[in-house]
Amino acid sequence: MQPPAPLKRRRLWRMPMPKPPAASRAKRLVAPGRRPGARPACDAGVLNAAEGAAAAPVAPPIITSVATLLTRHVLRDGELVILILKPSRWYIALSSLKVAAAVAIILCALHGDPHIRGFVEAGVSVIGGRVMWATLNWMGRLYVLTDQRVLRLSGVFSIEIFDCPLRKIARTRVFRTFRERLLGLGSIEILPVDEEKPCGVWQMVRRPLEVNEQIQQAIRRLTPGGFQF
Repeated sequence: MQPPAPLKRRRLWRMPMPKPPAASRAKRLVAPGRRPGARPACDAGVLNAAEGAAAAPVAPPIITSVATLLTRHVLRDGELVILILKPSRWYIALSSLKVAAAVAIILCALHGDPHIRGFVEAGVSVIGGRVMWATLNWMGRLYVLTDQRVLRLSGVFSIEIFDCPLRKIARTRVFRTFRERLLGLGSIEILPVDEEKPCGVWQMVRRPLEVNEQIQQAIRRLTPGGFQF
């Protein structure tokens, strides 16, 4: 017997599917696989405004010279700054007052001199120079209270640092001159336990009683039951 002839494979024909409307076709081209209400996908390397703001690198904080000096040369690791003060701006005027008064007295004595104009110009220059020097001193003066120490930074061309640990402070006191009383200012004197060491003075600060109380509270926290003020 002859083997049966192999069956011929029949070709299946699929019915053509109707084309979707143009609007739905455009949706599939723009956002393939997008769920209703989902956020549209962005091309690689392209960010919208919100994403660009989030991805933008954060600018480093501006570090002033005072902050650099404190963090690199003055403050120790783990030291907490409680208070940073500068003298009142009246420091400039009060520091220059004696020179201005002296120049005024000399000019009054030379009132009848024929060269009084030249003396006046020289006197104004002297007063201006003294005010400029007082301004530089004010800019370079800083008072710092930490949880461990009391500091005073001063100087124009070179920085002078008064440093006294809180444990070695015998007492602090507030004193006021007549001029400071008129302006609501005061100075705080810091007396170390060791009498051979120099005293530190915070000159012409605002609200001196409140500032002195903050210093005493820091001392009491570090040395409970210690010094009495």
